[in-house]
Amino acid sequence: MKLPYRAAGVLLHPTSLPGPHGIGDLGPSAFHFVGWLHAAGQSLWQWLPTTPPDAGGSPYQSPSAFAGSPLLVALEPLMEAGWLHESAPPPSDWQRARVDFGQVAPWRLASLRQAAQGFSERATTDERAELAEWAQREAAWLDDYTLFMALESAHDGAPWWEWPLPLRRRDPLALSAARRELAGEVAFWTFVQWCFDRQMAALKAYANERGVALMGDLPIFIAHHSADCWARPELFHLDEDDHPTVVAGAPPDALGPEGQHWGNPLYRWDRMAADGYAWWIARLGRAMQQADLFRIDHFRGFAAYWAIPAESPQALAGHWEPGPGRALFDALQAALGELPIVAEDLGIITPDVAQLLADCGFPGMRVLQFAFSQDALHSYLPHRHTPHSVAYTGTHDTNTAQGWWQAASDPERRFAGSYLPATATDIHWGLIRAASNSVAELAIFPFQDVLGLDASHRMNIPGTAQGNWGWRFDWSQVGPEPGRVLGLITAASGRGPFELLGR
Repeated sequence: MKLPYRAAGVLLHPTSLPGPHGIGDLGPSAFHFVGWLHAAGQSLWQWLPTTPPDAGGSPYQSPSAFAGSPLLVALEPLMEAGWLHESAPPPSDWQRARVDFGQVAPWRLASLRQAAQGFSERATTDERAELAEWAQREAAWLDDYTLFMALESAHDGAPWWEWPLPLRRRDPLALSAARRELAGEVAFWTFVQWCFDRQMAALKAYANERGVALMGDLPIFIAHHSADCWARPELFHLDEDDHPTVVAGAPPDALGPEGQHWGNPLYRWDRMAADGYAWWIARLGRAMQQADLFRIDHFRGFAAYWAIPAESPQALAGHWEPGPGRALFDALQAALGELPIVAEDLGIITPDVAQLLADCGFPGMRVLQFAFSQDALHSYLPHRHTPHSVAYTGTHDTNTAQGWWQAASDPERRFAGSYLPATATDIHWGLIRAASNSVAELAIFPFQDVLGLDASHRMNIPGTAQGNWGWRFDWSQVGPEPGRVLGLITAASGRGPFELLGR
């Protein structure tokens, strides 16, 4: 669906939704949240990446750039279809607690295996035909991913560069033998991905019918232990033992004073260019099936990226390397048409990045938490926004609005308090109102800011490995007031139905 010129939305990853199964998913609570957004006059729901997360829950270190997260597959539709009988209910404290990925992931996968067995035994002819047709249509990425996951299980979770050499090198005879021997496991992972796509399509249709667009998130990099890196190692900077020679990260900036060491393998952009960026075309094509628009992560990395020697644990050891630039996006647009992209242009933005953003015509991000330094001319201040941009109160990587206020310096608080105006009790509404009144085409607010929650509710602290990605809320925390006030602000700023002012 196409968004209205002025629109507003909420940033909330589906894993943060309430529900009885340990983690939010694409089930009933997601549909309920769409209804909440619609009632509050919101036109957009922004997510983090929906690809499979790593063991710590990070969706930015995925074993696949194409697959959907098994943890997002809702169990209720599988029960309704008659494939799953919930014989072992989850612990009661999973209803509201933060996500414990170490406990939740094995339980959810066990439930999905029961559902796959139920499908094998009880699926109708039409359901089997639907799965088979879908698997054939998605074979270009699905075949590698499902075999990769089956081989990972067969090797007790060992990374692919530790598998036997014929499998590491993708010897055709070895792969054929593995497909035969692991056919049951391959079928399981195929079933899971089919369920994910069915549920994603149903939720997107439901949201679009109610005037709510879905905004996905496309990480620039993928994990070393991934189906993509195993299937196409020639597209990455790897040595003869399949280990990265350089890895991704970022130099020091506001989100990471010591820089950030992400550890992802870096692309061989020369080889990607040689085949017309086919891998990226396929990747964005799939992303565009699942969302109406998406944020593309770390946009500055397409102009130049921070390359860290693989042997160094310090981000400061890195250096800049040129990215693919406009050639990549020209190829994508030629193959896919208009690209519904919001560019994450935070961090160190040099003239080459600004030029690439202008050449591509993508809107960039303006995060209000970064605006109130002692520089009264900061481009993130609402009165300095441009129409072709997206105003945020904060992101998944920043503190909550309340947490930011508590941690801000006295000069920042005085500046923000006078500008908005706001105090400690209503700083979240002050930032939301300022973002909404901006000339930016889109205004987006993390749900924690809509609820006025403190720093203990933030989603991620960049540069830390533990305790992230697990935040969840419960509907009892919400009540009627946040939606009512958000609706009033949205209507008054011309981003939602004017009728909401009568509430």
